[in-house]
Amino acid sequence: MNNALDNPAYRHLFDNNRAWVDRVRRTDPGLFERLAQQQAPKYFWIGCSDSRVPANEIIDLAPGEVFVHRNVANVMPQSDLNALSTLQFAVDILQVEHVLVVGHYHCSGIKTVLDGRRVGLADNWLGHVREVMDSHAGRLADLSGPQARYDRLCELNALEQARNVCRTTVLQDAWSRGQNVTVHACIYGLKDGLLRDLDYSVGRASEIYRQFDVALRRLTSAAG
Repeated sequence: MNNALDNPAYRHLFDNNRAWVDRVRRTDPGLFERLAQQQAPKYFWIGCSDSRVPANEIIDLAPGEVFVHRNVANVMPQSDLNALSTLQFAVDILQVEHVLVVGHYHCSGIKTVLDGRRVGLADNWLGHVREVMDSHAGRLADLSGPQARYDRLCELNALEQARNVCRTTVLQDAWSRGQNVTVHACIYGLKDGLLRDLDYSVGRASEIYRQFDVALRRLTSAAG
């Protein structure tokens, strides 16, 4: 029987892992021992599965400092038990202080929806993005050119998904008991590596819709 490590592409990952461990031990000798005890992150990142958007690296945090959930097009539907369970664990068990919903420009899932293409089973998942596009059809139509509409839909999707997080029973219950946790909407640029705030930060239930309106006005008044 062949050994999986005989495959050079697969073995390469283990070589990289050992090299990474050596580098970490030189710079922070006690890191792995600390991580083995417990995790106590302040941040929960909800982002896209895109391989070009690595959460820890983008915000320059070490292992153990950010809890992460990723899926295609950083969607947060109320019906997804995987996403909701991860959110509940982050808020109720880990007691994170910040939930970041992070979209990114040049998102393939967003482009698929914008172009009206069919890709298979994932079309059912991307239907959540299609709902965002349909609800903002007028705003998108007002923009001058396909790239501007593409960028704007990436931003609008991050805003809408952040609002969805705020609507969950997880956040509603946390805020009702006075827990200090804030939901933010952000967007990441592949071209420049910069993370941008979308002016949507909600720390209590009463702010959900007012803050959304403010963020939407600021976004749509910006140059398209």
